Amino acid sequence: MHKKTRLALVLSAAVAPIIAVTLPAPAASAHGWINSPASRQDQCKTGVVSCGEIKWEPQSVEGPKGLKSCNGGLARFSDLNDDNKGWRRSNVGVNQTFNWTLTARHRTTTWQYFVGNTKVAEFNDGGATPGATVSHNVNFGSIRGNQKVLAVWNIADTPMAFYSCIDVNIR
Repeated sequence: MHKKTRLALVLSAAVAPIIAVTLPAPAASAHGWINSPASRQDQCKTGVVSCGEIKWEPQSVEGPKGLKSCNGGLARFSDLNDDNKGWRRSNVGVNQTFNWTLTARHRTTTWQYFVGNTKVAEFNDGGATPGATVSHNVNFGSIRGNQKVLAVWNIADTPMAFYSCIDVNIR
């Protein structure tokens, strides 16, 4: 082996760990959205509605706990907040099951469902880790007609939550 080749190999071996440590960590592959009835994220993903980059990342609507926005406070997903975008509305009954698809599972405090500022349901997981899918049966009580449901998945070990909006007609 030539002296220059050996030196290059030694230098490469010495520098590689430094480069690896200084590179930015990849973004988390994010985490979950409601696919049934079809949420706004799901409608973007499946091409029902024309959307920006949320169509490639329906699971990525993560923001601080306590928000009431469909986009989780993320400007790059602002399409989700546009109530005039042509979202398909699902006809549902007073009792409706909402199904989440989870691409990364986190220990969970609660799952919450809101219509406007009214919390209509909360499911307490007490810090448990959910499976790859989660279903909740929500009772809307006396609420009827065209509504936007905000579903929130509150993570147990971070100050973050995942947000998903679903347009429904409650019959």
